[in-house]
Amino acid sequence: MRIEFHADDYGLFPAQSCRILDCYHHGVLNGISIMPNSPCLEECMELVRPVRKDLQLTIHLNLVEGKALTPAVEIPHLTDSSGIFRVSFGKLLFASCNPFIRQSYYQEIKKEMKAQITRCLPYFGADFCQMDDGRTCPEGGLRLDAHVHYQMLPVFFDALCDLIREENWKVTFIRVPRENTALYKAHRKEIHDLTALNKVKVLVLNFLARRNEKRYPELRAILQSYDFIGVMLSGHMCLSNVKPLLADAEKAAEKRGRNLEILFHPGSVLEKKDIAQLTSRDDLTFLTSPWRAKEAEALRGLRKARK
Repeated sequence: MRIEFHADDYGLFPAQSCRILDCYHHGVLNGISIMPNSPCLEECMELVRPVRKDLQLTIHLNLVEGKALTPAVEIPHLTDSSGIFRVSFGKLLFASCNPFIRQSYYQEIKKEMKAQITRCLPYFGADFCQMDDGRTCPEGGLRLDAHVHYQMLPVFFDALCDLIREENWKVTFIRVPRENTALYKAHRKEIHDLTALNKVKVLVLNFLARRNEKRYPELRAILQSYDFIGVMLSGHMCLSNVKPLLADAEKAAEKRGRNLEILFHPGSVLEKKDIAQLTSRDDLTFLTSPWRAKEAEALRGLRKARK
């Protein structure tokens, strides 16, 4: 059984990305999701090249933060006139259920996702994965998730699956953030900072997971191959919250013959010039929170705890 200690939002800014990589060098981090529309992506990915063989790389499809790769005139439902993303989780959930507007959103999402994945393909290729001794990193195909878990929304998930099929891309991982609520109930006296909003998120995402698995049975091996921790305590994955859950989560995953993904957000955005470039109000609050440093400390602390 493999445990993936994963960090989202890599590649937004160089300084923020260095803070995430520090959790690899001095912690247990062994997976990152890269922001495909970031203007700093190429620079940030050069920082990854020396350690690529040790990191699981995932494309962090994004309709929330920053500017789209597709011209704004071609995706008017997703962005404002300048191309900045302006589409909420709730709006896409509504579009998923509304047959009068669903197709428009579907086509625009498909177009932007194609642009984002295509931009990231070189980072899964042999040139970027070259090791010092001439070998290449073992590659199993593309890994996909999305910022704020938008990939679980039906209109997004359907567009993504159709795009994968049309482009004949080999995809070996799509994050399904399904959580076992019993795990948190068993440790309710040990963990803290559980919020009502995160409890609702878990219920919604678990429901959407069942819908997507039922609709795409051919993807079941990809979608059910691992257990997941990270939404119920989203934003508060500090060491004192993670440690009580870890042993039971490992045992449960091993019993089912699955891997385990534990999601963190350790990438603090602290530089004024970078903060000024954030376009999502929620991301501004989240990425500048002191909790980002606490989650980075958790990844470093787990290295000591697991020795």
